[in-house]
Amino acid sequence: MADKHVVRFEPVGIEIEVDEDKTILRAAAEQGIMLMHGCKEGQCASCKSFLLDGDDVEHDRYSTFALPDYEKEEGFTLLCRAHAYEDLTIELLNYDEEMIRSGLPIQEATAVVVSNDPVTHDLRRLVLKLVEPTELNFFPGQYVDIAVPGTEHTRSFSMANTSSRIDGRLEFVIKVYPGGVFSEFLAEKVETGDRLELTGPFGVFTLRDAPDADLIFLGGGAGMAPILSLLRSMADRGIDRSATFYYGARSKKDLCFEEELRALEDRLPDFRYVPALSEPADDDVWDGETGLITDVVRRLATKAAGADAYVCGPPPMVEAAIELLPALGVEDKHVFYDKFTTTGDDQTEG
Repeated sequence: MADKHVVRFEPVGIEIEVDEDKTILRAAAEQGIMLMHGCKEGQCASCKSFLLDGDDVEHDRYSTFALPDYEKEEGFTLLCRAHAYEDLTIELLNYDEEMIRSGLPIQEATAVVVSNDPVTHDLRRLVLKLVEPTELNFFPGQYVDIAVPGTEHTRSFSMANTSSRIDGRLEFVIKVYPGGVFSEFLAEKVETGDRLELTGPFGVFTLRDAPDADLIFLGGGAGMAPILSLLRSMADRGIDRSATFYYGARSKKDLCFEEELRALEDRLPDFRYVPALSEPADDDVWDGETGLITDVVRRLATKAAGADAYVCGPPPMVEAAIELLPALGVEDKHVFYDKFTTTGDDQTEG
């Protein structure tokens, strides 16, 4: 049995016990502590923190783009890859104290496949029904890890629905990538009734309580899922904050959930859906926005100062948005994002 060590997080003053065989991030999640993170694979640096006291830490494999060698030597660490071998005090560099303390302990669950339907030529809507347990508590915008049957791999996918309480169902929007470990399995092998193993919830891509702040949602591809969850939650809860959802697609065949999003414009009186096509097909009948979605945001989001921004989608889009939004007046700490990567690129699917 692995030894345990006490890890204290500052400046929030929270202490947890961490087994040596678990990463610090995983141990925190199991105890309901929602630390900032993204990929959980040592790729994105969202969980980068600083060792204030103690240095006996070992890291699983990670990208030196997320943690360069010189930063590691200075005492920086990636919580998603770090194992504690002594008591530690860690300074959180990117955190939301209210969010940290509102976490839900992660659960193991089994679910059966209810449906697996295409919503575009390369996006699938996967619906699962929980079997054991029959309910999984999560906040809109969070995700779970799904085990790939017959392998040791798991892949992370955001829920598009808002709760499993009524019918025990979880809904996902998943992009099928060439070479994707889970997505090719989804496209070629998944059948109704198949059982899948889940772990979660994870993630801090959840709506902050800031009623006076406007909302900017910016998405592309399977980034539709968590943003749709947030919008559905806003409609269910009667949240009337001014909100705009900018969604980027190549052509009309890449758009999905159009009817529901237009209906949400009626349910949410101060909500606007703005799709944009970067490469309209010759036969597309289209009078909407065109160009890269970040260029559309740059042109239209003229009152972004003071807003909260939620960004989810392919890495190039997310990286461009992270640079753009502060230039438009959104504070860095109010830009929340999930960045998807793919096993086709030897990373993780989102």
